[in-house]
Amino acid sequence: MPSARPPALPGDPVSAIRTPALIVDLDAFEANIARMRAFVQDSGLRLRAHAKTHKSADIARIQMRDGGACGVCCQKVSEAEALVEAGVTDILVSNEITGTARAEALARLAERARIGVCVDSLEGVAELAAATAHHDTELSVLVEVDVGAGRCGVAPGAAAVPLARAIAAAPGLIFGGLQAYQGSLQHIADPAARAAAAKAAAQATRDTLKALHAEGFDCATVGGAGTGSFRLDSGLGQVNELQCGSYIFMDADYDRIEEIGGGRPGGMENALFILTEVMSTAVPGKAVCDAGLKAMSLDSGLPRLDAEGLSYLVASDEHGEIADPDDRLARGDRLRLVPGHCDPTCNLYDHYVAVRGDTVEAIWPVTARGCLW
Repeated sequence: MPSARPPALPGDPVSAIRTPALIVDLDAFEANIARMRAFVQDSGLRLRAHAKTHKSADIARIQMRDGGACGVCCQKVSEAEALVEAGVTDILVSNEITGTARAEALARLAERARIGVCVDSLEGVAELAAATAHHDTELSVLVEVDVGAGRCGVAPGAAAVPLARAIAAAPGLIFGGLQAYQGSLQHIADPAARAAAAKAAAQATRDTLKALHAEGFDCATVGGAGTGSFRLDSGLGQVNELQCGSYIFMDADYDRIEEIGGGRPGGMENALFILTEVMSTAVPGKAVCDAGLKAMSLDSGLPRLDAEGLSYLVASDEHGEIADPDDRLARGDRLRLVPGHCDPTCNLYDHYVAVRGDTVEAIWPVTARGCLW
């Protein structure tokens, strides 16, 4: 659970925020929310925003209230538990689960919220069916199909049919459709390669839908499409429920894809930053800030520093080294870093500090921080 002491309070000036802190630029955040809402309205598709990005009940409510989302996705059972406890009532666990304990937890959640989950095995169907029978609840269950990521999901085509039959035969389970998310597509920088991968994913989805329809199964939900692929996937006509997550924040990795030629998804802006403070300038040509490895994920590369002549060089546990060849920086100077990968960075913090201009407007707890089960 979030710690009792946030790094600032509403009404504080930005200069009073204790660093390092995770800040959300509300003007950019709200613009991203509005852009995605307009896209789903114009396309006639549903948006089930992915809460694994932010893990925040406050942000989930904004996405559902203002952003056109019909609900949210989670990736772990414990994320769903935390969000339901905080009042979010429509959640898809867009992942497989294993074991009786997790199945029982989802069945209990279904007493208070609309809950869905994915399967790619008959064993998974059986565990869910036993749990819903025990609690006299219902779960919507999607069959995940491998549309190119090579990670989870049954093979495209007829392999989905036995799972659909098993779900439909279980009294507490509702066959909800397909999960057809191509995760690796999100970060293919080359436009031609990205388009080819999207077409292959759409064909795999089409083949599976055809096999299911031949056996009398309709798919109310065909979920997929992330921040890096939603325009491509939507144009190919197979998914009807988008599962975008990073669009609200963006990060340096998506920006690098834009520079290479993949294009920034939907014109979204950077809204998430790590606010850091210079703690030392003892070494000429270098400044050291207080945002290191414990303040950000580096799996997608170093953070970007949008200041001419400055660049983030290397991170250690508590320090970030910044190239400052002209010795412009001084102790106490504040900088904004764009993290390389927003999702795992958010999981490192207890709170978001939502700012507008020079003022802290809100504090949002990272409700499901550390929920990995």
